[in-house]
Amino acid sequence: MSMLFAGRAVGATASQPNVLQKLLRAVLTHVRQAITSLGELWRSPLWALITVAVLGISMTLPTTLHLLVKNVQQVSRSYDESFEISLFLKNDASATDIATLVTLLQGDAEVAKVRLIDKAAAMAEFKQQSGFGEALAFLDQNPLPDVLLVTPKKNQPAAAEALMHKLEKERFVELAKLDISWLERLAALMNLMQQAVYTIAVLLLSAALLVIGNTIRLSIMDKKAEIEVMKLVGATDAFIQRPFLYTGIWLGVFGGFLAFLVVELMLWWLQGAIATVTQLYQSDFVLNSLSLREFGYLMLIAVTLGLVGSYIAVRSHIKAIEP
Repeated sequence: MSMLFAGRAVGATASQPNVLQKLLRAVLTHVRQAITSLGELWRSPLWALITVAVLGISMTLPTTLHLLVKNVQQVSRSYDESFEISLFLKNDASATDIATLVTLLQGDAEVAKVRLIDKAAAMAEFKQQSGFGEALAFLDQNPLPDVLLVTPKKNQPAAAEALMHKLEKERFVELAKLDISWLERLAALMNLMQQAVYTIAVLLLSAALLVIGNTIRLSIMDKKAEIEVMKLVGATDAFIQRPFLYTGIWLGVFGGFLAFLVVELMLWWLQGAIATVTQLYQSDFVLNSLSLREFGYLMLIAVTLGLVGSYIAVRSHIKAIEP
């Protein structure tokens, strides 16, 4: 008798699934429910298309504004030389003094480039361009100073201004000048555009979140009788909720991809007009589209919206359904 019980115990132990089998079973269950939820979308195409369109359009506007800011920043980077600091040197500075100062500035960690404008070369250029060459020939000496053009490593107004105040204290520097007021206004405008993008994105994506939640709620109400039966036979809330969560994920995937297609189509449509403008201004500007990383962020945000919207709906409605 004891051997019989022992054999049964060994058989029961051997029949229990191991960790790998449990993991494989869970993965297969998730895959099956994900495919089933995709089939539910296919069987109800109208409301699925409406939800995907709302999500895609809601993400198209902030994505387009992001690309606008990105391309404007690309244009603004072409004005890096506008951060050049002009150091007007003293008249009594010798060539050796100037060479020593140039070497000192080139070794500064905050300086990217130093360029010397010799006063003799500056005078020759001024005579040629001003039209006062004959009058300037009567001058006893060259009134123009030697100038050093210093390019900061950090192309930021605050950093350039701090470097200017530092360099104007050098021994042979008479005056330091940096005209960055318009660059500061450009930086403020860019910051305003970025904040506007964030604000519009939050508003539109919140609306998309509500639409997804309402769509999942209607789907739950449509399957109320089925959910009651599943609870009667012992199905857990997690098992019942999972297909609806996958439905939200699929809505996010399709909505994000729709937004990507609309943005790319819009950029393709604008390529011809932008090419015409760049040819007229002899510019090499190229309109930047979404990078692979940005596309990944777009899809991640869309899927997160779908998942969060569906999770809010199922947590509040499935628990309320009791057989």
